[in-house]
Amino acid sequence: MPTLRQTAQQILALPREAGTPEAAQARELVAAHLRALGYSVVSQGFTFAPSSLRAFPIFGAGLGGLALVLIPFLISVRLPAWASLALWITGLAALSIVASGVGLGWVPLGETLREDANLVATRGETPPSRWIVAHLDSKAQAHSMAGRLVAVWMVGVTVVALTALVLVRLQGALPLAWAAAGAVAALVAGFLAGRGRIKGRSLGARDNGTGVVAALAAAAASDGRIGILITGAEEFGLVGARVFARLTPNLQAAEFVNVDTIDQEGKLYLVSHNASGERLAGSLEPHLSGLGVPIQRRRLPLGIFVDSAPLARAHAPAVTVGRLTWRTLRCIHTQADTAEGLSYRVAEQVGRAIVSN
Repeated sequence: MPTLRQTAQQILALPREAGTPEAAQARELVAAHLRALGYSVVSQGFTFAPSSLRAFPIFGAGLGGLALVLIPFLISVRLPAWASLALWITGLAALSIVASGVGLGWVPLGETLREDANLVATRGETPPSRWIVAHLDSKAQAHSMAGRLVAVWMVGVTVVALTALVLVRLQGALPLAWAAAGAVAALVAGFLAGRGRIKGRSLGARDNGTGVVAALAAAAASDGRIGILITGAEEFGLVGARVFARLTPNLQAAEFVNVDTIDQEGKLYLVSHNASGERLAGSLEPHLSGLGVPIQRRRLPLGIFVDSAPLARAHAPAVTVGRLTWRTLRCIHTQADTAEGLSYRVAEQVGRAIVSN
């Protein structure tokens, strides 16, 4: 049987964009390692629309176009004051519906569906009381995760600003400079959002090679009550986790600890989504505190998506464990996310700690 480090080295030599042969090859390596540890491994296949990553760029482009159309309604004294409000509400609602449809895979935009899979690993006859979750796939975009966060924040600020302008318009026509400033902000936001397109391929050493290492370390340290869930297509809208949540009955009977990016610097974050997740984070914290890494419990920041979210929406106690800094965010989702100079020591320690209670 290969060691964990040997298996990790083989996995991290592959760019694992979901639905590609390399992702399937990496999945087989993980499955073989789990079987060697005595786990029964089931592949839970599904299809997904790769066009889901175009949802945010579409929303950004539409926001810029809507802002340009809105200008005459904001500055004209001939048009009724309510017209700008009606246009803004209708346009924003239409954009949200279209972007949501694309993001959830309901509108494939002519792209061929891809096939991917989850790995569901259990050991023994007793259903797991805790699942350790990590996504296997990686992706590279025209901007990093840090760039995406900036784009999300810019879009949010722009929506708030344009809403304020529309409300002020109800009191009278606006100066052209105000309307133009809102349109410029929307065009900048649209440009930043547009950089979310796929560009190149990433080895995904941090995101989420480290999470897979932690999950395999947890599998080796488990006493049999732990299940391992390796999800696919996380980078395309949490598809694998959503599929698992939809197909698995009685999720509330188990806990879910998702591990997503354990870099070698920064705080260790315990991210929860609701009260049950917060209680789970509280039970994990004493076991993780022995690692000598500062720990912070928090809710999920706007613009970041993790596999624990759809599990929490299905009423399962779920948290995500991650360790990262702004420097990490500038690296992940790019071709710079390689294993060069990266230590997996803390990832292995996290994996062993999250099965110790």
